[in-house]
Amino acid sequence: MDAKRTLDGWRRRITARLDPDAGFADPPPPKPRGFAEDAMGLRDLEARIPPPEATYASPPRPAFRIHDRLSPEHAAGGGMVVDADGRRRPHYHGHRARLRERFLSGGADALPDYELLELLLFDAIPRVDVKPLAKRLLARFGDLSAVVAAPDAQILQVDGATDRVVLRLRMIDSFARRIGRAKIADKTLLSSWDDLVGYCRTAMAFRQTEAFRVLFLDRKNALLGDEELAQGTVGHVPVYPREVARRALELNASAIILVHNHPSGDPTPSTEDVEMTEAIVRACGALEIVVHDHIVIGAQGEASLRSLGLMG
Repeated sequence: MDAKRTLDGWRRRITARLDPDAGFADPPPPKPRGFAEDAMGLRDLEARIPPPEATYASPPRPAFRIHDRLSPEHAAGGGMVVDADGRRRPHYHGHRARLRERFLSGGADALPDYELLELLLFDAIPRVDVKPLAKRLLARFGDLSAVVAAPDAQILQVDGATDRVVLRLRMIDSFARRIGRAKIADKTLLSSWDDLVGYCRTAMAFRQTEAFRVLFLDRKNALLGDEELAQGTVGHVPVYPREVARRALELNASAIILVHNHPSGDPTPSTEDVEMTEAIVRACGALEIVVHDHIVIGAQGEASLRSLGLMG
C-alpha cells in the first residue's frame, strides 16, 4: 500500500513537470542561506557607509548656558516659598500673571518703574525672572525714558540683555515718537507749546550725540514738516543757515522753530548756539521767514532762547 502511494506521488510530479496545466506549479526558489550578501543585508549596509571624501567631526556642544534660577545671582532674591497647602515652589512662579493683573486693575501708577519695565521684557525673555535685568537697566541708564532711548550697543552691554530686548525698546521708542508727533500734527504749535516741548524731549533728550532739527510752519503756524537737518558729535553739530533757509523755501514755510539737543544733559545755551541762531535769523529774515524760537533740549530740562532774551 505504501509503495503504491509513493508511486502515485512520483507519477503526479512527473505529470506536473510535463504538463503545467495539470494544476501543479514549480516550487518557489529556495531562499539564500549562509553568508550571502542578500541574506545578510550587506548591500544595504554598504549604501550607508560614508564616501571616502567625507570628513568626521565631533557633535557640537550646546550654545546655551544653564543657570540655577533659584540662586540670588540669576533670580530676584532666589529661594523657595511654601504655599498654604505645604507645597514648595520657586518664588517667581505666578509672578507674571500677578503683575499683569495689578497693571490691568490699577494702571501704570500702581507699578514702580522697574515693574513696568518687567512687563515690557516678559515677551522678550520668556520663562525667566526678568526683574534683575529691569533693575540693571534702570541702574545703568537712570530712568525709563533713558532706557528706551539708549543706544543698542549700550543696552547689549547690560548683563542679560539680548537682541529681542533691544527690539522691544526700539518699538516703544518709535511708538512714543509717533504719539508725540500726532499731538502736534494738526495744531497751532504756538498755542500747543507743552505738546511741542514734550515731543522734542521724547525725540532728542537722551541722544548720545548732538542733532539739529527744524519744525516748518505754515501761515497759521501749523506743522508743515519736521526734519533733522544735521547730526554731529558729542559737543558739536554743523549747521548751515543757507540750507535751513533753502529747505524752508522748498516747503513753502512761513515760519520755523529750531531745536537741538545737548548730550551732556544741561540745556543751557552756549555762545555758539546763540551765534548760530542769529545767523539763521538773518538768512531767513531776508526771505521773510520768521524764526519763532530755538529750543535746546537736555536730559535735565529744556531752554528757550527767546524766553531767555537771546534772540535779538
